[in-house]
Amino acid sequence: MQKSYIYLLSNSTRTMIYIGVTSDLKKRITEHKSEIGSSFTRKYHLKFLIYFEEFSEIHQAIAREKQLKNWHKDWKWNLAKSKNPSLKDLYEDL
Repeated sequence: MQKSYIYLLSNSTRTMIYIGVTSDLKKRITEHKSEIGSSFTRKYHLKFLIYFEEFSEIHQAIAREKQLKNWHKDWKWNLAKSKNPSLKDLYEDL
């Protein structure tokens, strides 16, 4: 079993939100910060990790990602704020 993650990224003004899934959180966020990979996150400067969840199976993370992508925007912000009220960048704590 390999750990997997869903994560929420935002821009510096915290006006946009992006949901992703990965099996290597630190590596994937480093790629976003280096503007490697997702053209959407690169276009909108989504580089700040504001929330993540850990799973023991990748299929669990994918199911959660699909669930969250169907949520209203306000629900996603409230989820992030429930664990990270100031919406600080959590990357340094990984």
